[in-house]
Amino acid sequence: MKKIIPKFKSEDKERNFWATADSTEYIDWEEARRTVLPNLKPSLKKISLRLPELMLEELKALANKRDIPYQSLMKMFLAERIEHELKSASR
Repeated sequence: MKKIIPKFKSEDKERNFWATADSTEYIDWEEARRTVLPNLKPSLKKISLRLPELMLEELKALANKRDIPYQSLMKMFLAERIEHELKSASR
């Protein structure tokens, strides 16, 4: 039988609890199901990335053909490749 998850007075107290607690004592992960949170905005982190000038110019040209900002195209390309790599790794 799993332990009962305590009630927390604040998010900070809950965060501190889960930072040290073993979630398997409270949650049966075999019963867990994935969920989609469509209105949740992902947190973003700004990075600096050095690219060869030719690569950047080619990326901008491709983005221009699609009528989207080049940084958005970079994110699309990265997301597609990450998904591909994760699928390959799980085989």
